[in-house]
Amino acid sequence: MSRVTIEPSGKSVECVAGDTVLMALEKAGYALPNNCRAGACGECKVKVLSGEYDQGMVLDMALTQQERSQGFGLMCMAKPTSDDMVIEWGTADARPKLFPPREGALFVVTDKRPVAARVIELHLRPVGKPIRYWPGQYVTVGDPRAGIARRAYSISNAPRPDGELALHVARAEGGVTSAWIHDRLQVGDGLKIDGPYGTFIGDPAVDTPVLCLAAGTGLAPILSLTEAALRRGFRKPVVLLQSARTREDAYAHGMMSWWRTKHRNFDYQVTLTREQHEGFLHGRVDVVLPRLFQDLSKHTIFAAGSPEFTASCVDTCKRLGASADRIYTEGFFAVQRATVADADHLLATP
Repeated sequence: MSRVTIEPSGKSVECVAGDTVLMALEKAGYALPNNCRAGACGECKVKVLSGEYDQGMVLDMALTQQERSQGFGLMCMAKPTSDDMVIEWGTADARPKLFPPREGALFVVTDKRPVAARVIELHLRPVGKPIRYWPGQYVTVGDPRAGIARRAYSISNAPRPDGELALHVARAEGGVTSAWIHDRLQVGDGLKIDGPYGTFIGDPAVDTPVLCLAAGTGLAPILSLTEAALRRGFRKPVVLLQSARTREDAYAHGMMSWWRTKHRNFDYQVTLTREQHEGFLHGRVDVVLPRLFQDLSKHTIFAAGSPEFTASCVDTCKRLGASADRIYTEGFFAVQRATVADADHLLATP
């Protein structure tokens, strides 16, 4: 048994023999970024301040010799060999630090397909170094030199080793950027992206039942958060309620059905606000939620969509007993300012 202490918070976790540092942190509720768990992607790279450990087999591209000499290690493969080990992770209140945004990262559109009446899904692969991000964050897309203003779009997938990003783009009324993406951007085109931005990552250490509420393309960050949580073995019940105007506006049923089949703790429902169909709920979230939940005092809530939608979710959840400090929201504005954390909450890159 070893003890791993996290600085600057001073929090510590126990690491049993055979476990990696990443496994010990996750068992204690600390969601260190990772997406390969095999020493290949570098996502779980942290600085080891003291202590001995077996780094295991990792790829040089994920942990260079220079980074090793600077004290960095990959926690997905690292196993402590001393009684105590100290690593640098997160903030003084043991919250995760965010990745500094990058500008002009070149991606190629590898797929583009309609997923709902007004929504297309873009798949983008990086040409160079992938953008590192937390589930729930967004990037900006546009072509200012061609008069296409940058607009914010949430990433809908959890981080992957190949760095692929999936974005959901709704055609906005009079929206130049969304029209450009829908009508002119083609598979094979290059695209420069800025990001990641935003702080809608919730609390990765959450250990309560979770209720996710999404309307429109607010589903994108909710899908990313859900995928990441299920992938890292989150055990508490997770319920996702998607609000859509019509059946044609609802999407991602395939992925959510697969999660429901694979993970016994996940379930989802769709409520339609403008029509009724068998197999769907009917009504706005403020009407439907009280029928589904009588008490949300033990839940953590994540809500994303229009500002009006998230405000309604907050009011309704509070009436059902939800605690304000366990409600996280992301309101989608027509023109979203890029939100960047202050320096104390940004991760230093090796």
